[in-house]
Amino acid sequence: MSEAPSPTKSPTKTPKIGFVSLGCPKALTDSERILTQLSAEGYASSKTFQGADLVIVNTCGFIDDAVKESLDTIGEALAENGKVIVTGCLGARTGEDGGNMVRRLHPSVLAVTGPHATQEVMDAVHRHLPRPHDPFTDLVPAGFGVAGVKLTPRHYAYLKISEGCNHRCSFCIIPSMRGDLVSRPVGDVLSEARALFAGGVKELLVISQDTSAYGVDLKYRTGFWDGRPVRTRMLELVQALGEIAAPSGAWVRLHYVYPYPHVDELLPLMCTGSVLPYLDVPFQHSHPEMLKRMRRPASGERNLERLRRWREACPEIVIRSSFIAGFPGETEEEFQHLLDFVREAQIDRAGCFAYSAVAGAAANELPGMLPPQVREERRARFMAVAEAVSIARLQRRVGATMQVLVDSAAGLGRKGGVGRTYADAPEIDGSVQLLPPEKISKTMRAGEFTQARIVGVRGHDLLARPI
Repeated sequence: MSEAPSPTKSPTKTPKIGFVSLGCPKALTDSERILTQLSAEGYASSKTFQGADLVIVNTCGFIDDAVKESLDTIGEALAENGKVIVTGCLGARTGEDGGNMVRRLHPSVLAVTGPHATQEVMDAVHRHLPRPHDPFTDLVPAGFGVAGVKLTPRHYAYLKISEGCNHRCSFCIIPSMRGDLVSRPVGDVLSEARALFAGGVKELLVISQDTSAYGVDLKYRTGFWDGRPVRTRMLELVQALGEIAAPSGAWVRLHYVYPYPHVDELLPLMCTGSVLPYLDVPFQHSHPEMLKRMRRPASGERNLERLRRWREACPEIVIRSSFIAGFPGETEEEFQHLLDFVREAQIDRAGCFAYSAVAGAAANELPGMLPPQVREERRARFMAVAEAVSIARLQRRVGATMQVLVDSAAGLGRKGGVGRTYADAPEIDGSVQLLPPEKISKTMRAGEFTQARIVGVRGHDLLARPI
């Protein structure tokens, strides 16, 4: 009778991992790191829960809807597979009893970790699904070389430059899950960017919890890349990214940029096309008293002044932002101040959340909690104003010829396709609906740039004819 294999012995076939990534782009980059390490160690991927030997669920734990989606996905993976490792922000959440929320609701999961925990996830995988080292296949991750595996379409990728956040916004629990700001070494960031551009990426989306604060924790110390010194600071990083992107004509897009004064230094780079004239700025509100209750930096008045200066320095700049309606204590007057701000600031793209209490957030203790129906009603009123502003700004582009990055184009695009201009980040902004080209010889492929004449506006999208 043969001896039963021990847990540490190798399986006889290549083990398969199912993977689900939920939440924001920052969580997506965590997933990419885990998948890169799995690939480097020779694990295969499975497209279904049933076909996997083990499933990893990277969760989101910020707002109620995201928590529900994460818990439902864990439950589905357990029902269809049974062997589940949980990671991500929800893994760091505690329940009302002080215990781990995931463990309490799904006690049969194999392991639970918090966010940016690649090694802890791999340790759990090794315990429950070991694999032998194969010197011929291991340590060779598929994808973009040192940049690793990517979950986005091949022509764009997210580049995370730091973890955590030093702010303590009263509505947010991200620092309790992801910790304080930890900036990545500038040399590592630039090496990853170069690998992505070399692999064919045409749009690099720079992300973090606070991109403007890059390097603060390191006191902006000087690092090295390609034998030359580079300060660990947003301006120098963005300058270098623009230089690396230039030979391939690729785009560099900046997200989660707080409106600090030093952001003004980026405007010359945007005017010259070194980086896209696009900033994702999370204002959240405009009224000074609301911003104080939210514990946000700066005031609404200074933000308006800064936006005016940015548009004077770079008229083509596009501003996207996110806001909260119905925050505790928000009066009708303060909400009207927010609506007036969106009109006066001419925010190109805006998203809005009705305030949702998050367990552990300081805002839960604030007086003046508004009824859910009032929060939702204000969110709807906000979006009506924001959409009107956005559509009016889109109308100004009719008749212009713009560069479009093609996201999809079946049949070489002869019947049209879908793309984006510099003003449109993937998945959060609008798109360009590409009509059939004027010339029968004109073709389009996903991941390539094309010139197109804007001929109309349809909701949040532009209509354009490739030329």
